[in-house]
Amino acid sequence: MRLKNKEILATSNPARYGVLWRRFDEIYVILDVLLQHHFLSRTSASFSENFYGLKRAGEDGTRAAHLGLRRRQHWRSLFLLTLLPYLHTKLEKILARQRDEDDFSIRLPQSFMQKLYRAFLAAYPFVCMAWDGWVFCQQLLYVFGKTRTHSPLLWLAGVKLSYLTANDIRSLDLKPSGPALSPSQSLREKCQRWVSTAVGGVAVSLSTSLSIGVFFLQFLEWWYSSENQSTVKSLTSLPTPPPPLHLHSQETSPTHIKVCPLCRKVRTNDTALATSGYVFCYKCIYVYVKANHRCPLTGYPSGLQHLIKIYSPDG
Repeated sequence: MRLKNKEILATSNPARYGVLWRRFDEIYVILDVLLQHHFLSRTSASFSENFYGLKRAGEDGTRAAHLGLRRRQHWRSLFLLTLLPYLHTKLEKILARQRDEDDFSIRLPQSFMQKLYRAFLAAYPFVCMAWDGWVFCQQLLYVFGKTRTHSPLLWLAGVKLSYLTANDIRSLDLKPSGPALSPSQSLREKCQRWVSTAVGGVAVSLSTSLSIGVFFLQFLEWWYSSENQSTVKSLTSLPTPPPPLHLHSQETSPTHIKVCPLCRKVRTNDTALATSGYVFCYKCIYVYVKANHRCPLTGYPSGLQHLIKIYSPDG
């Protein structure tokens, strides 16, 4: 749903909201850190775990939910909940982009770093397979009661999941929303408490907006669904860019017309981008759209499915 939301904004106004498409991962992880930090501090659980009435506890499981996790468990949980998925996503994108660039390269690796990179590309699928195998074994052992956690991430954080008790719910309801300030506190302590209160307010706003946003995104998903596509296309279709003026000029050389806008050379393997109508070399536009998800000339959001091969009569 979050991908659909940013795609709608970027399509409606690329100049203003295009940064949401390009920097969405960074914006999302910052908001996710604030949200998860707030819930881990106040409820000893992530946002989704608290929604289902769960809490994170140590091996003994005796610590109350309103007291929060211990310091080491808190920061481990925050890293594994937010930063680890972000790093994994960025690594997948970098590797995918490098694989696409290597597809057009016939040079053998020369330096030590290039050989190390090729070795990492070869070993990465086996690392992912080993991780998936660990997850499967952990869940299987949890089903048979041989371990206390169903996920390796919980085991790495040193916590386990358990249901909130009646005392936990009562303590969470009685816990004040913000820390109280006393005149005897130093300026540094007051600033720390103000920052903590501000972060908590942002997290509460995020959690409330998530609940409302789910229904709004459901409406947007229906609005942009295939059943309603004909209506949407007539209302939100992208404007057709005007043709270049030199196409009707008699003095323009045929070679200039066949120049790729990206590499500035005569096009090879002509490929049109459906969102803008411009024609490029296949290699140039494939690599550019794969990395930037937009037209290099108009800025319209584009994907690999918008590439159209052009077959000339001479070919």
